[in-house]
Amino acid sequence: MSARCSLVVNGKSVRVSTGDTPLEAALAEGMIAPAQGVHGAAAPGQASQPAPRRVPGRGHRPDMTKLPLPRPQPAIVLPEARVVAAVKRTGAVSQVRTLSPHVAEMVVTVTRRLPLEPGHQVVLAVEGFEPLTLCPTLRVDGSAELNELVFHLPHDPAAPGLAAAAVGAAVKVRGPVGRAQYRPGGGRLILVSDGPGFGPIWSVARAARYIEPARDMAVLVGARDPLDLYMRPALDWLRATGIGRVTLVADRSRQRPPDVRPGPLTAHVPQLRTTDVVHVAGSASTVGAVEVLAAAAGARCYPVLVPDP
Repeated sequence: MSARCSLVVNGKSVRVSTGDTPLEAALAEGMIAPAQGVHGAAAPGQASQPAPRRVPGRGHRPDMTKLPLPRPQPAIVLPEARVVAAVKRTGAVSQVRTLSPHVAEMVVTVTRRLPLEPGHQVVLAVEGFEPLTLCPTLRVDGSAELNELVFHLPHDPAAPGLAAAAVGAAVKVRGPVGRAQYRPGGGRLILVSDGPGFGPIWSVARAARYIEPARDMAVLVGARDPLDLYMRPALDWLRATGIGRVTLVADRSRQRPPDVRPGPLTAHVPQLRTTDVVHVAGSASTVGAVEVLAAAAGARCYPVLVPDP
């Protein structure tokens, strides 16, 4: 079979190669010329130059451009507070006073300062009493000497316990212990205290106001009896530094001032978030309930148990 044949287009004889279409033959003889289509593709139309003998075939289609996938980023982990080795100190009881009907304050003067962070605990052994794990704090006016350890203790007039220690009694202290110390950084700071548990919370709150004055903070203070809300000077200081969310709660309604809400304390804990950092100190029931709320929200929680009188 001949490789070429004759074809009549618009009355004109055209020699065409076998396998060419009439359109390709007309383009090759210059009878029509390609023109740019709307999207830039060649299309038959009016043009000044004839097309080449054969329209170049489409080459190999390149592979689709593959954008690199973002590499997984490591999760943000806040640096854990450094671990301080426990040391031992000796000293003596220098002051004991009553703060409220069921809370007392004990001040211990040690021979040398302990390396403590706010919220750290110590093992306190007073002569004549069983050792207790307690959290040093500040006086309600925020004062404390470097070699002083201030403790807020539960006090029962019928069985005063450690609050009955005599001034001058010998003391042995070992600390720090525990992992409830204040950690700068992170999200909102939620501080919850029950009775004398305000002592650890007060030390954490005061440190946070100096170190992170812009950090969002909420403080909840509870007591069984409104008369045991001894910490009003400390709360006034916190309000003066810009803390607007300070809530007082009491279980009993007897002599409850207007600014004190009815209990239970856990009913007034704000809706917790995953990024919150919760410090709670007080009785086992209060600490356990707040730990459950924090675990349900995925928030970090640092508990401090206050021993019974």
